[in-house]
Amino acid sequence: MTAPRVWYVAYGSNMCAARLGYYLAGGRPPGAARVYPGCRDAGPPERDAPVMLPGDVYFALRSRVWGGGLALYDPLPRDDRPPRPGPVPARAYLITAGQFADLAAQEMGRPPGTDLDLAPVLATGRHQLGPGRYETIVGLGTRDGWPMLTMTAPWSAGSVEPTAPAAVYLRLLATGLAESHGWGRTRIAAYLAARPGAHGAWTTSMITDLLPGPAGPVG
Repeated sequence: MTAPRVWYVAYGSNMCAARLGYYLAGGRPPGAARVYPGCRDAGPPERDAPVMLPGDVYFALRSRVWGGGLALYDPLPRDDRPPRPGPVPARAYLITAGQFADLAAQEMGRPPGTDLDLAPVLATGRHQLGPGRYETIVGLGTRDGWPMLTMTAPWSAGSVEPTAPAAVYLRLLATGLAESHGWGRTRIAAYLAARPGAHGAWTTSMITDLLPGPAGPVG
């Protein structure tokens, strides 16, 4: 019998396939302050696809791994909060439900190894497992018959103080955007510089200088 699959939708550093690999197989990413235990099934995703989500991504709190603000997803941001929200570029990975449970546990700072009951989020589109970062699972519809799920915080973007992200973290997001969506440096930098938390702390030119390769197309 085929194990159930889900699309894990990454909008932050896990858009970078190598970064996600440390959640799956375990180990310490270069420059990180944490060693990941990995998933019970350390195999790679079956496939991945670029996706666009409603809502917005913002940076807040402080990463225990990289320092600086964390990328968090707000499905329903306030329309009056500058800069105005737009479609969120993300990367969907097709993995087993067990891998998703173990990945979620690591994101929440819990030991992997326990399956998740996905029935509540599949029924309502949202299920809060705890009060903190990445402890709320959000349903994003289906793709090829499998549910699309992501993790974020239970609060809205407007209810938390933005925090500027670290350079190493921005590079991971940029790598993931280039890998999954094929964006050039200029478009990546403009998108990241406009996100709440980065906006006002990082300019497009500052982020462009962090990224390797040619600037690429704006559009």
